[in-house]
Amino acid sequence: MLQACLNGTRRAGEHPRLPLTAEQVAIDAVAVQAAGADAIHVHAKNLQGKDTLTAGPLDALLRAVRAAAPGLPVGVTTGAWAQPITDARVALIESWREVPDYASVNWHEAGAERVAASLLDRGIGVEAGLWSPQDVAAWLRWGRRGECLRVLLELPDADAVVTSRLTAYLLGELAAADNRRPILLHGEGRSTWPALHLARERGLDARIGLEDTLTLPDGAPAPDNASLVAAALS
Repeated sequence: MLQACLNGTRRAGEHPRLPLTAEQVAIDAVAVQAAGADAIHVHAKNLQGKDTLTAGPLDALLRAVRAAAPGLPVGVTTGAWAQPITDARVALIESWREVPDYASVNWHEAGAERVAASLLDRGIGVEAGLWSPQDVAAWLRWGRRGECLRVLLELPDADAVVTSRLTAYLLGELAAADNRRPILLHGEGRSTWPALHLARERGLDARIGLEDTLTLPDGAPAPDNASLVAAALS
């Protein structure tokens, strides 16, 4: 499974084809689906261009994408940077009228288990974002981990050697605990393309898009999200 991550926390001006509005995201959704992406991950934005979990912008984004690309699975963030107070973050999730197919939860953030439970209770798939051995251990202790859609192994901005070693270690920890959930390797910056190649070698899910990198594998600037998807599948 290849997931296209369309915008992330990036702001206007970071790339000329960065989709920020609901309409821009919908257009990009069609383009990356045509290029071969199986699903998308997006961040809804407020009028100032910052990430938001409020119902209005999220509802508009989901409606636009589903009208333009029916059947394409859509995931969103629940990052604490958008709302650091756990109670408020859970309340926002419960206020959503249009619900995404899945949402990512960063396990190192305060209240991660409550946020994940609120998503599951609404029938929204959970991508458990695990950044460290401590995150892996905490997720493995959670009683509802078997209900998660998949695990995201979050690989920091690092070179290919470090990325490979960290991936092997975290995969080993999950295998030792007999993890049965699908695994997606998520690189960023320098680790983006090495992570994607590792995912291909190991038969794991992967993602690519302007959220994670602005460059093609050869270092040339990426024209848009669709070109990144095409390069990932070439």
